[in-house]
Parts: sequence; C-alpha cells; structure tokens
Amino acid sequence: MTKKIAFWIFLLGTLSSAVLFLGLTVDTHRQVAALSHADKLSENVVAGKRAFEKYNCNDCHTILGFGGYYAPDLTKVVQRVGEDGIRYRVKHPELAFANSVRKMPQQHVSEVEIESLVAFFNWVGEIDNGDWPPQDSKKRLSRSEQRLSLGATVSPGAAVFQTKGCMNCHSLHGVGGTFGPVLDTIGRTLTSEQIEQYILNPKSVNPNAKMPPQNGLSDRERDEVAKFLGNLK
Repeated sequence: MTKKIAFWIFLLGTLSSAVLFLGLTVDTHRQVAALSHADKLSENVVAGKRAFEKYNCNDCHTILGFGGYYAPDLTKVVQRVGEDGIRYRVKHPELAFANSVRKMPQQHVSEVEIESLVAFFNWVGEIDNGDWPPQDSKKRLSRSEQRLSLGATVSPGAAVFQTKGCMNCHSLHGVGGTFGPVLDTIGRTLTSEQIEQYILNPKSVNPNAKMPPQNGLSDRERDEVAKFLGNLK
C-alpha cells in the first residue's frame, strides 16, 4: 500500500465518520422533545429537578447515566420501589436504611419537595433512553428466568426472590433489606394465593402497603416465589 492510498483511506474514513456523527447528532436533537416527553415537563417536574440538585442527590446516585455510584441508580426508581417507597426513603432514611451498609443522610426534605421529587422521577422513568439502565430493563433475561428455563436444582421461587430485587426491601434470616417486613415466617400469616395477589396488587390485600405492584415478574415467576414464601412457616 502506497502513502497516497493510505492518505485517501484516512481522509475518506474521517470524512464519512464525521458526516455520520453529525447526522446522528442532528437526528437525536430533532427527536429530543418526543423521546423525553417534553409535553409532560410540568412545573412540578421542574421543581423536583431543582430539589434533586438542591440536596446534591447526584453526589451519591446516578440518574440517566450521570452521578455517583455509592447509592442505587434512580433512572427507573419509580418502577423499582414505587412512589410510596420513594416518599418513605426520603422522609425516613434512618429507618429505611437502618440495617444497610450504605446510609442516606436525613435531609429534612419538605412534603412539597418530596412530591416534586416523585413527579420528577416519574418523568425521568418515562424517557425513551434506549432501555437504560440495563439492570432495570423489562427485556432483560434475569438470573431467575435463566434458572427457571434451565431447570436448575435451586428452588425456582428462591431464585426469583434472590435475583428480582425482593431482597432490596425484605430480609430472610437476617439477610436483605429493612424497608419491608421480615419474611421468615410469612407463610403463617398468608397463603401462597394471598401472597401472589399481594405481589400483583399489594393495596388490594393491605390498603396501607407501600410496596409497588411487581409488574416486572412473569406469571411463572410470581407463582414460584409465592409458593416459596408460602412454605416459610
């Protein structure tokens, strides 16, 4: 290969890459309003963004790919813990994370600011950002689903409980979260059928429940984890 050919390959490659990059950039900017649902950008959402910045939430949390990695990603936090879960964690972090290694400071956030934060997180969670973050993707084949499909020897219900986020809020035998009730003997209180209904629609069983509906579980996953918990007596 001569220097002249190498030069033209470099030049054409650089120019075509630049044109492609600029084209994609223009196309992205053209779609920003639709992808971000700008029509839903209310004053309450803007107030929530300001509260998010006021309390430096980004120092510990990541949102839309930006921020710290000390605490959980908040891009899909409403989908993961529900609106009541957010309110409780912000209002009473000393209780929500009492037994957690990672702590959240008491910021004394006002009720109005908390509702604005919930609105902001709802808006962020609806942004079409290419299904990010991957750990909250509804299309993701979880470890529990892999184990179910492979027929592994581990209890299918236990696999779902361990890998689908249940332990972020609930604990078994001293291991897990502290936000939700300890489930060591839940089978004494609720049947498997009642537990399955609770998972599907918590407020239909307990009107005061802070747990969000677990719509991310498949029918089989919900059935298996309900059977697993129903046997804990």
